[in-house]
Amino acid sequence: MAAQVGLPALSSDATRPAAPVFPAVALSADAAPFSPQGTGGWQSDAERLFSRCAAKLRVLRADSAQLREELNLLFDQLISENFNKTLEPNINIQPEDVCALLKNASRLVPLSQEHLVVKLCKLVHHLLNQLKVIMDEQTLDVLLNYVTRALKVCSTWTHPGVLQALSTVVYGNGPQCHQHLSDLLGEDGVLLLYSAPTQPDMDLRHVALTCMANICLRIPGQPPLDEEHKSACFSVFLRTLQAPKPPDTDDVFYCMVTQSTLKGLHCCLSGGKWKFGGGEEVGSVLAVLKKLMFQGAPGVSVEWPAVLYPAPLPQYESPSPHKAAEAPKPTEAAKGAGAKASTGNNKKRKSRGKAKKTNAEERGRTEADEDDTEAAQPASRKPGSDAEAKSSVVSLYPSWKRCTSDSEFSDPEGGAHSKLRLSHARVRQGALHCLLAVVKCVEKRTLYGYWSSFIPDSPVGGAPPLTLLTIILKDPSPKVRACALQALSAMLDGSRQFLAVAEDTASPRTSYTPFSFTLATAVRELHRALSLALMAETSPQTLTQVIKCLAHLVSNAPYQRLRPGLLSSLWKQTRPYVRHRDVNVRVSALTLYGALVTTQAPLPEVQLLLHQPEGGGAGGGSFTPQDSALSWRKREAPSPRAPRTPKEADGGPPWLLTLCASLVTQPRDEHSDSEGGGAAVLEPSPVRLEALQVLSHLVRGYISLAQGSVCEIGQLGARCLAETDPSIQLHGAKLLEELGSGIIQQYRAESTVPESSRVPMSQVVQFWTQVLSGPLNAALQSEQHPTLQTSACDTLASILPHAFAQLPDKTQLMCITVLLGLTYSDNYLVKTAAVRALGVYVLFPCLREDLMFVADTANAILTALDDRSSNVRAKAAWSLGNLTDTLIVNMDCVGVDFQEEMSDMLLLKMLQAATRAAADKDKVKCNAVRALGNLLHFLRDGQLGRAAFRQPLEGAVRALVKTVQSVATMKVRWNACYALGNAFRNPALPLDSASWSGDAFSSLCDVVTSCKNFKVRIKSAAALAVPAHRRCYGDAERFGRVWRSLAAALETSEDTPNFLEYRYSASLRHTLSQALLHMLHLSLPQDLPAIAASLAGEEGRGVREHLIKYLQAEGGAEGEKDAGGDAPDPQQRVRTLRQTATRLKTMRAEEEDDSKDVLIVFLENLLQACEEP
Repeated sequence: MAAQVGLPALSSDATRPAAPVFPAVALSADAAPFSPQGTGGWQSDAERLFSRCAAKLRVLRADSAQLREELNLLFDQLISENFNKTLEPNINIQPEDVCALLKNASRLVPLSQEHLVVKLCKLVHHLLNQLKVIMDEQTLDVLLNYVTRALKVCSTWTHPGVLQALSTVVYGNGPQCHQHLSDLLGEDGVLLLYSAPTQPDMDLRHVALTCMANICLRIPGQPPLDEEHKSACFSVFLRTLQAPKPPDTDDVFYCMVTQSTLKGLHCCLSGGKWKFGGGEEVGSVLAVLKKLMFQGAPGVSVEWPAVLYPAPLPQYESPSPHKAAEAPKPTEAAKGAGAKASTGNNKKRKSRGKAKKTNAEERGRTEADEDDTEAAQPASRKPGSDAEAKSSVVSLYPSWKRCTSDSEFSDPEGGAHSKLRLSHARVRQGALHCLLAVVKCVEKRTLYGYWSSFIPDSPVGGAPPLTLLTIILKDPSPKVRACALQALSAMLDGSRQFLAVAEDTASPRTSYTPFSFTLATAVRELHRALSLALMAETSPQTLTQVIKCLAHLVSNAPYQRLRPGLLSSLWKQTRPYVRHRDVNVRVSALTLYGALVTTQAPLPEVQLLLHQPEGGGAGGGSFTPQDSALSWRKREAPSPRAPRTPKEADGGPPWLLTLCASLVTQPRDEHSDSEGGGAAVLEPSPVRLEALQVLSHLVRGYISLAQGSVCEIGQLGARCLAETDPSIQLHGAKLLEELGSGIIQQYRAESTVPESSRVPMSQVVQFWTQVLSGPLNAALQSEQHPTLQTSACDTLASILPHAFAQLPDKTQLMCITVLLGLTYSDNYLVKTAAVRALGVYVLFPCLREDLMFVADTANAILTALDDRSSNVRAKAAWSLGNLTDTLIVNMDCVGVDFQEEMSDMLLLKMLQAATRAAADKDKVKCNAVRALGNLLHFLRDGQLGRAAFRQPLEGAVRALVKTVQSVATMKVRWNACYALGNAFRNPALPLDSASWSGDAFSSLCDVVTSCKNFKVRIKSAAALAVPAHRRCYGDAERFGRVWRSLAAALETSEDTPNFLEYRYSASLRHTLSQALLHMLHLSLPQDLPAIAASLAGEEGRGVREHLIKYLQAEGGAEGEKDAGGDAPDPQQRVRTLRQTATRLKTMRAEEEDDSKDVLIVFLENLLQACEEP
């Protein structure tokens, strides 16, 4: 009973406390609004009743003579009171008071009083469920002990009530019930007994399944249920769903049982990987879920398989031959409902009459029920002529919406039929929720084999297959359609690698259908069906899911391998939804446009669409059934200028750019009904943010189309940065960064964009001058928004180097000063971005020769290398690698002067810091070893001879050797081999006498013969060929070992268990052959015996064949690219070989040593083979 507050008591009632009397206040517009007195002054009826009952329970004694009557009265009062906080939000009953009451009650009720036990269990369920109480561990343990003992001691008739209390107690507390799980879920556990498909009592079975589902439920932040008991529950749920419905069970009630089972299965599958067996179990679950996805769907009469098997072709479910001409049999709840497919005029009239009655009843139901059972409107839900199927074809179009006569049902029958439809829809919804969980927990590669069971791979012809698209197009419930779309989106998400095989550009084969064509057909069918759903859907929530699903499809399909046209139709169909009255639909439409301009950019088809004016003429041909819902906005985007001819349109900005810019900056033309009138306001924040993201995608993938609006985009970004919303500021900075990166791509040396088609340099300078003089400075100094500072640093790093050189000096100085200061920020994100930006700036031609800037940057990087955050250290190591690259460039361009001006102390600090970083994580190590190689190359004679450099030098080389020999990632080892080769280029390094020299060569020899990664072997072989003088290789023994290692590596250059490495074998042979000829050219008389011995026999013949191919330049281009540096042309190689042979002939050999003659013959054979045509 609701409490009446503020009214004087009309009569004195001893059984009811008097309501408080408030002072009289005259009714007046100036009177203060009513506000109740303090909460201590009065309580609601529910609170007073609870307090009174709790007090009585506390004073009751177990040996009281009136105990049974008192408990009965108290329990009845508590159970009859409504404690639902949804209806009575002012109820303020503390959870600890509820726990104390239930513990007292369980202490007072003996298990011998079974009626009281049932009432107590009902009270437990009532209070915990309505008050949403989270129990403490003691209460949980007390109640669990009580209900589990009741299940063992009390009669069977009490068990449904006891299990209902148990289901409430264990809700989300499964892991905390471990002491009782063996009794409940063990081999002879009571829950397994009552939930078994053989259990005849359906009430017991239902409540037992609910208990198991609640045990498996995982609350965020709590540990999951152990795998043993979860697997036991999973098996029960699967067997229950596979079992047929008992013949004497009410259909609506059995739907409730199925819903509880699906809920439990969903709890088992959620929040982890699949752990319930192999492919057979996956196929069983998918089969039963597919069956339940269509439960209660009109016109479905199919023999469902018990297991789905992975196959690239459609599965074998099809209409049963003996049921092809009829719909499912009538159910008990809808006898006489005319469920069979119509075969005569009378039956047609009757089924038409059923719809009008049902429609009237639907209008009388609650809004929630209407949402669940909303049927598609005949004008909009029928996507094509095949939607209204004949009686001989499977049709899911709801029969109760196709007819008009009202003579079929009486009112009670119609209500039962409607309730059954609602129950079936909830079952289908639960099955699709479980399918979504399966998609998320099963490995993608495993799931691809089952795609054909849920996604059609051929156009509809005859009887269409029953797939997710069938539900999306024809299910009467918008919630079920939305669930199917979510499951399909999850299947498409991350499928790019699988769909990359799809192709239909080649001429079709007649003998067989390749898998690539089958996949391409599936992609086209997805486009067809989802486009129909886009045009037909009327529910805004479901429409949002349709557009999101299309975005997932667009992001993963390989359109460059498909016939063009798919994206053009989708581009035009999406246009009206940008102006939809529902905000979520508008946002999802922009997301789809973002996917269209992102996928495999730049696509020729999308380029043409962007060139077309006003969205490719979408305005005239994109009318949809939902246009009636678009009246609050103009269906056409306001044109910012007068109509243009197609020739004029080609020179203007793309329609999508103009649209997104207007969504970000222009006020809304009209308001939705819920927003009311008032002053002009901007679009909601989600729409503006999504529009900014689309702009970022557009300038990233199609900079050539957006470059005519560079300054306008700069003004837009500056306007966003000047706003107060941090999200808008962040996306504005990201837009500027993407535009800067796109301009840099145009100006790269390897860019294929002709200079006349690039953004003019003057326009680039104007753009950055405008940006850097605007609110970007404030964003860089916005310490309260570190994410914005991070994005602003990334924006500074995207300045074109040549444009930076033309900026005013004070602007350049501002950029450098701000970045140097932000490297000392307390926020690791800001520090990471600032250090990275300095690593970009140090490569700028206008800054790399500035010794003061290089020194300041080096000091900032060295400080960041000692940071606690590994992300900061990784970017600092990358920037240090760039800085040392600059040192090498300056050494080659400026010369010795720059080396002499560089501080010895700073170089020593950099060498020591890079050595320490080489022992860090792999993401730090990969660039640290790059820096070490550059520093060892840069050091001069005078520095290497100083005692202060001796130990750090040895430590640096040994760090490189250790990294080469380590089990680090291949990228790290590749960089380490490159770094050793880079160090070997320094003629001042004492390679012939240093103690670490032998270890350096040994590590490279080991890697070149044994590493499984061919790119690492290529770099190690290239490093061994770097020393320009024979003395660098040491004595004859070390020289011989290097030679034998290279020869052995050449012999095994085609042996690899990994097929992916085979593509690098030609490059490896090229580099190894070049290294061997280089060593032959440097060889001395004491080296000849080892060389001649390795060339004797079978190994020598193999080396000869590879060297001939190298001299004839077979595979040379690829090898030169991977090896790095300038390799000699074929004529130069032959000349060098001839010079080597001439030098050997004049060389004096040891007595009784024929190795010289062997080598001369070998070289002459090589030269003869090269001269042969």
